[in-house]
Amino acid sequence: MTDFLHLMPYWAFALALGVTFAAGFVKGAVGFAMPLIMISGLSMFLEPQLAIAGIIFPIVLSNGLQVARYGWAEAKTAFEEYWRYILIVCVMIVIVAQFVTVIPTQTMYLILGFPVVVLTLIQLMGIKFHIPPQHRRKAEWGVGTLAGALGGLTGTWGPPTVLYLIALDTPKARQMLVQGVVYGLGSVSLLTGHLSSGVLNLTTAPFSVALLIPAFLGMQVGFKLSDRLEPVKFRKITLIVLLVAGANLVRRGLMG
Repeated sequence: MTDFLHLMPYWAFALALGVTFAAGFVKGAVGFAMPLIMISGLSMFLEPQLAIAGIIFPIVLSNGLQVARYGWAEAKTAFEEYWRYILIVCVMIVIVAQFVTVIPTQTMYLILGFPVVVLTLIQLMGIKFHIPPQHRRKAEWGVGTLAGALGGLTGTWGPPTVLYLIALDTPKARQMLVQGVVYGLGSVSLLTGHLSSGVLNLTTAPFSVALLIPAFLGMQVGFKLSDRLEPVKFRKITLIVLLVAGANLVRRGLMG
């Protein structure tokens, strides 16, 4: 179970536990950003492929908990409304995940960092998009393809999904539910894709399993404190942290 420790020094494993707890806390408090925080944080001191492997089981757990909070009946209605978007996201995650092992490290840093920077800036700047009803079908296939491709490569498909739901003028409560369903089913696809790609294997899987504990504990703290936090302010701080982390990944991709 501890064979993965030869892949990293003990201090790196301790830091990974801390990053995962923080990501779980944010997920429990505001319902998003766990994969972004984990992949941005872990990639600062771990190889990109190991970072991607590490986030897989915590993502599955966190999204299962998020869906369960709304109830399976509500989740079913969300799936029935957004099934096309969910389908293309899941398919693209499985397909694109197969290319992770052949991408050079510096290129991977750019692939991880650039989308984080761009999508975080869009949200910080308050840029809003609107998708008319007559164009919804095209948008769900197009945005779903982009989100799924990012998910397969980086383990995060949340920002495009959030922007898509906002562009559809989806009510806030509905957004949270749909996000939980999209992230939950997408996380299963990510697990499947990286079992096939080899990123998640007998050596790296125990590392991901070990991160389940801080992920769960962080989410429980986040759930308890969510009503006491100022959501808008906390969300902005989270996005700023993500922007800095994403910019650092881009720097490493460009400068080595």
